Order: sequence, then C-alpha cells, then structure tokens
Amino acid sequence: MLRRIKPPILLLLFLLYFLTLSCSADPVKKCNKTSPYTGREYELSMVQHQLRGVVSVIDDCSFRVSQFEMLSGSDVHWWGANATDFDNITSGFIVSDHSLNETYKNATFTVLLLENITWEQIPVLSIWDSFTASDFGHMVLNGSGSGITLSSGLAPSPTPSSTRVLGAPTMFDNCKVLSKEFRIRWTLYADENSIEIGLEAATGTQNYMAFGWANPNATSGFMLGADVAMTGFKQEGLPFVDDFYITKYSECVNKDGSYSGVCPDAIYEGSDSGGLVNNTRLVYGHRRDGVSFIRYKRPLVSSDKKYDFSVNYTENMQVVWALGLLKPPDTLTPYYLPQNHGEPESVTYGHLVLNVSEHVNDCLGPLDAEDKEDQDLIIADANVPLVVVTGEALHYPNPPNPAKVFYINKKEAPVLRVERGVPVKFSIQAGHDVALYITSDILGGNASLRNVTETIYAGGPEAEGVKASPMELVWAPDRNTPDEVYYQSLYDQKMGWRIQVVDGGLSDMYNNSVVLDDQQVTFFWTLSKDKESISFAARGEKKSGYLAIGFGSGMVNSYAYVGWIDDIGKGHVNTYWIDSMDASGVHPTVENMTYVRCKSENGFITLEFTRPLKPSCNHSHRNSPKCKNIIDPTTPLKVIWAMGSSWTDGHLTERNMHFVKSQRPVRVLLLRGSAEAEQDLRPVLAVHGFMMFLAWGILLPGGILAARYLKHVKGDGWYQIHVYLQYSGLAIVLLALLFAVAELRGFYVSSLHVKFGITATVLACVQPLNAFVRPKKPANGEEISSKRLIWEYLHFIVGRFAIIAGIVALFTGMKHLGERYGGENVHGLIWALIVWFLIVALIVVYLEFREKQRRRERIFGRSNWVLGNLEEDDSTDLLSPTRDHAEKSLQRGMMEVQLEPLNR
Repeated sequence: MLRRIKPPILLLLFLLYFLTLSCSADPVKKCNKTSPYTGREYELSMVQHQLRGVVSVIDDCSFRVSQFEMLSGSDVHWWGANATDFDNITSGFIVSDHSLNETYKNATFTVLLLENITWEQIPVLSIWDSFTASDFGHMVLNGSGSGITLSSGLAPSPTPSSTRVLGAPTMFDNCKVLSKEFRIRWTLYADENSIEIGLEAATGTQNYMAFGWANPNATSGFMLGADVAMTGFKQEGLPFVDDFYITKYSECVNKDGSYSGVCPDAIYEGSDSGGLVNNTRLVYGHRRDGVSFIRYKRPLVSSDKKYDFSVNYTENMQVVWALGLLKPPDTLTPYYLPQNHGEPESVTYGHLVLNVSEHVNDCLGPLDAEDKEDQDLIIADANVPLVVVTGEALHYPNPPNPAKVFYINKKEAPVLRVERGVPVKFSIQAGHDVALYITSDILGGNASLRNVTETIYAGGPEAEGVKASPMELVWAPDRNTPDEVYYQSLYDQKMGWRIQVVDGGLSDMYNNSVVLDDQQVTFFWTLSKDKESISFAARGEKKSGYLAIGFGSGMVNSYAYVGWIDDIGKGHVNTYWIDSMDASGVHPTVENMTYVRCKSENGFITLEFTRPLKPSCNHSHRNSPKCKNIIDPTTPLKVIWAMGSSWTDGHLTERNMHFVKSQRPVRVLLLRGSAEAEQDLRPVLAVHGFMMFLAWGILLPGGILAARYLKHVKGDGWYQIHVYLQYSGLAIVLLALLFAVAELRGFYVSSLHVKFGITATVLACVQPLNAFVRPKKPANGEEISSKRLIWEYLHFIVGRFAIIAGIVALFTGMKHLGERYGGENVHGLIWALIVWFLIVALIVVYLEFREKQRRRERIFGRSNWVLGNLEEDDSTDLLSPTRDHAEKSLQRGMMEVQLEPLNR
C-alpha cells in the first residue's frame, strides 16, 4: 500500500501528523513515575466560580482532570503555591501552559506541567485568576498547605493506603436537575445505612431549599405527609439543616398548644426530644457566586418511625422538593421556618420518581446565578459620612484575602455605590499604617510596584487616621469617572472592594437625608416651595422582601408606608394604619399620594412618594385615621422602619410580619434637615408626672382647702399653711416644667397636654403677683372696699381655674404618655387619678358641710364665740357672698345685744 503512495505525498502526511501533535492543547509526553503522588486522586476544593473536579496525578509531569466544572474568569491558569494563606498563594507561580479562560461543563482533559516544574515544588495546586488575584479552587498535595475536609478542616496528606484526597465535600456520585435553578446531588452508602445529599440552588440568601420523601401510600398531593429536610443559611451566614414533617398545606402554626403545618419534627414532640427525632446531620455548606450549597446526611432506615420514612434504595420512590422564603426565629418559635413557595409547579416546587441506587448525572455545567453579588451594598450620600475602619476578614468577596480588610459603616468590604456629581465624604479611622485611596486597580497596594499602571482618583498617603483623630476625605466623582473603580489601601493589596459609579439618584432628587436607627434605612425628604406637600423616599441598606417606614413612636398607633415588588416585578407602595401588634391590626388606608415609585436593586428596596402635609378630608370622614395623619414641618417627625420577607396587597397574615425593625424612633427635623435618635423618656416623664401630681393633686389644692376651711382656727395658722403650700406647689411646678423641657430638648406647644399645662402654670404664677398687690383688709366693723372685693373675686377665680387646668393637664398628660409608648400601665394610672380626685371631692363635700354647719351654729349662738377667731376673715365667702354678708350683720347684731349689759 505504501509503495503506491508517492514520496512527496508521504512526506506531506508526516508533516501534517507532526503539525497536529504540536497544535494539540495538551500534548502528552512520556514522563517517569518516580513521584510519590503518582496514581493519587484529589478533589478540588471549591472557593468560587462554582469550581468542581477531580485531579489524578498520571506521572511526574502530567495530571488528568475529570468531572471539571467552572464558570469563566479573566486570566485563569494552573498555579502552584507553598500554602493557601494570603502571602504564600499570592506569591505563587504558573505551573502549566494550559489556559482555563472558558466555562467548563463536566469536562475531562490532560494537563502537562512546565518542563522546569516538579510535583515536589507544588504543595498546593490552584486554579488562579491573575487579573483579580483570585483563587477559584485548589487541592493540597501535602500537609504544608491548608485545605478543607469533612471534619478537621485540613486536607489529609497522601498516604499509601488511600487513593482519594478529599477537598471541600462538593463532589457526589449522582446529580439530578429539579428545576432550572435547583439541583440535588447524592452519594449512596448502603452498607452504612445512610445517604449523603447535596442541595444546590441559584437562590437568595434568605431562601430555603427543601427535599424529602413523600408518604409511600400517597397517590396525589405528595407534599402532605412528606418527610423533608429543610436547609438554608442563618442570618449570620451559617448553614443549617432540620428534619421536617408536613401535616397540612400551611406555615407552621401553634393553635391551642398543638402545632400543624410545615414544622420541624422536634416541635411536634417538644424541645426535649429534638435530638431524637432530628435525623439529619449537617456535613458542609457554603454560598458562592449567588449559589447556595448544603450537604447533609440522613439514615436510609430511621429510628424515628413517627415522622420519618424508610428509603428503599433499590426501588422507585416519590420525592418532593421546594424553594421559598425563610422566616427567621422569633420569641415564639426558635426555628427557621419556610414560607409558602408560591410560583408555579416545577419552578419552585415539584415531585418526581427517584431511585437513588441508579446512577444519573444530567447536571451539565455549573449553576450560573443572575445575581452573583452577596456583598452588602452601601449607597453613599453627601450628608452622611462613610466611616472607614479595618477588621478581620470573615466573608471577603475575592479570596484569598489578607488578615484585615476595610469595613465601611460596620460592613465588611461592601460594594459602594456613588453618584456622579455628588460628593462622598469618608471619615478614615483605619490606623496610621493604612492609607485609603480610590483607584482603577482592582488589587490596590500601589500598582506601580507591580509594574501596572493605575489612575488614582482620590486619597493617598495623607488619607490615614484613627478614631480619636479621624481624617476626612471628600471625593466627588465626575462624568469622566469610570462605571467601576475600587477603594483600596495604598500599602497593602486587596483590603477594599468595588465602587459602582452611577448617574444621578436620590441624593440629587431630595434636599435632605438622614440615616435612621441602626443604619439600616436611609430617609430622604423635600418640602415643596408652597409648604403644601412633602416628598419622601426610603432606601433599605439590607436585602429584604419589603421595606416599611412609619410615622410614630412605635409600630402601634402609627401610619405606615410599605414598599414591595410583586411576583411579576412590579413595584407597589401601600399605606396602613396600625393599631395592634398582630396582622389583624394593620388596616389599609387610601391616601392622596403622587409620584409613587418602588424598585428593588439586588434585593435592596427603595420606595418614593409625595403626599400633602394635611390630608383633604370631607366632613363625613373627619374621624378616619387617614384624616389625622397630619405632618407639621415645625414639629419633629418621629420615623421608624421595618423589613420583612414578603408582602401582599391582599389578606395579611403573620408571615407578613417583619424580621428586623428599628429599635427606637428617630426625630426628623424637617425644616432643619437633620435628625436625632428618640430617647426612652419614660423615666423622665414619670418624674415630671409625679412632680406635677404632687403640685396639682396635693399641695395646691391643699392650700386652697386651708384658706377655705381653716379660718375658724385661732390665729393666722390657716394663712401660713395656705402660703407655704401654694409657694411649694408653684416651685415644684416650675422645676417639673424645666426638667421636662431640658430632657425633651425643646419647648413644643403642640399637644393638648402642653396647652393645658402652660395655662395652669401661667395662672399659678399670677397668684403670687396678685397676692403682692392685695388691698388692705378692712378693720372690724368696716365695710369691705370695692378694690378689696374685686381682688378677692380675681384671686378666687384665677386660683380655681388654675386648679381645673392643672387637673386637666394631669389627665391629658397620662393620655399623651399612652399615645407615645403604647399605653403601658397608663389606664391603671388614669383610674388611680380618678379615684384620688373623687376622694378629694368627697373630702371637700364633707368640709363644706361642716363649714356651713359651723356657720349656722355661730349665727344662732350655739357656738362659744369667746373661743373663736374674733378677727374678721381675710376674704369674703365668694361661694355665697350674700349669705356671708347676712351672717356678718347678724353676728354683729348679736354681739351688740350681748355687750349691752356691760355698757350699762
């Protein structure tokens, strides 16, 4: 056959053969097998980019990669390092010409090491992105590096007795696609009576993943009676798994001490038996690139026969799954509980037949989440400085990371969003060894030292400070600033993260803004020029399903505005009046709102609306709550906030309640454009109230009673008691008033209580001035002068009106306290006041009766006038002045008759 081929053609064929070998991506060359790692297999530890795979060492200069999956990077290589810590891995080196700049889907290929590289030089083999200095994943070949295993946290060193070195436990024998965003992986251990399951979903951080076996006897409605494992991530980012049993299609509820719905096994049996009925065990969990992954282990045949089903691994069995929002624990239920999954079947829930002993792998490629950013987002505002400090790296978004990284407003390496044309103010308190600067280089640390060009937009060596002496840096991005830059340290790499530069925003649209309590919500407002309307905006600084702001001192008796996004992505803002702490106390209202907008950016809710300062209400609706929702720009507006998992414009239930809320209201000064935290003034107001009760309930009324009913006592004791009690009461009133004004940091004449209190105080202060200009009292037998009579009438009327205003102020003060703090113990105190004044009224009635009886006895001569007070009373009986004049005339006549014999 070869004889028939002409020499030129044969030569051409040989050239083509050698050209094909040279163009091969990974030509296999013959190598020795002297390395102790030859024949070993290593699981790659996933760090990011959904990397998975198994590396098999073929010989001294090559290795085989199988089941390899990875999302694409920028400039990705096989990388060698001495260890996985920051200093060692960042100073590593390329070990192969094989490039990895693409997305891999269950790929298998062979890789050649560079000619001058041996396995002994590679304690750690990593998949490394040089552009971002990122470790996508790695394997540890010997004990000098650190890895991840199922238990100890260190990858085992190669030993002759083992053939596979485990990395992060993300590899399984089988994988099944449940939906576009949800997969289940599993490995069967029939001899050990167990199965390990991995749930993987491109879902939110606040969402759960559920999988389990249906009741074997069920023919439809497979969720009901199912034995499922509920997995997710706690608020602090830790993974969890719990054993659940479904008794009905509802959230877990407690009715009359009996639980029903989708509940943990332990909750049915009580907390003491939680360890006995929870037959799931967490093995591993992480969240990378917007994908949640949790691996857990459960027995095939469980000891819990009441809530668990046995898994016959050789038979087809019906399984169920679901995705949905997760409700954090509260004071009533100490478990993370799933909420209704909503969505159509096969999207967020479903069922299928599965035989776990049959091999299946239809997961072609890694999950690619649309939203890969899990970092906190801070939206910069011109009026709110960004406090920059350093702290321990716990969840740094671009591994590997140095020991300490930047924290902004107490958030670790957040994404910072700024607006072109809006100045950003940094308060740098990170230490004298850290200098902040804004750069075009993703790594920072002075790129010129790495022979990389960069553009510095702000900051530098002088941008350093400490808490005691912070340094202020102001940066105003302009229209030439790129869409993405970075805040970094000038001296160390990878301490900061990304800055998103956008066009315009809330800061440009609103004149004022403040950060509300706990720095979780930013509040914006602008008063219209005619002072007839006001525009509001609120932006959540934490991911949530809805954002609510309320005007009031607490959730109860407040006007709330709730913004959320529905299932089709449309934003809504609804208004409510809240009169109790449960869902039945949230009442929808219809307000005249305009320019209503609500949007969600990566889970961060922003709501906006414009409303009149005074609602326009017709006469028939005067008493409705919305008509009382009046905003006075001259009075501080108390603002609170809350966030939750989901909201609806239909029937509200307990699942619509918030999972986080403000701890206290913030007093927003609308005209000044500032705010201050509302203090708990109950102790202050309690002292103020007690002092006012002492004055208006005891001392001042006591002084009046002394002047009215003690004049018959010999001497001027009644007058001394009257004066001392009145001046003591007035002094306490003034002290209580100054005490309240000082603690409230202002004097606001807005409430009915304050108006009555001021009236009573003014009238009380008039009485000493009135006493100072008192006309001289007439001598015995003289007629009372008109000036004296007018003075007595004035003294009497002012004093009585002061007491009446003071008592009304006491009751309105109690009502005001109840409105401010939800009515705690206020009703009891009001009844105590009523009882006290009823007792005082009964005492007055009795004393008045005794006084009239004494006067009658004196008129008819049955009293011993010699022992009485012969001096004329200091005042006329203004309650009955005619009768008093008659009594005095009759008394003088009787005295003349009795003294006539002596004159003779």
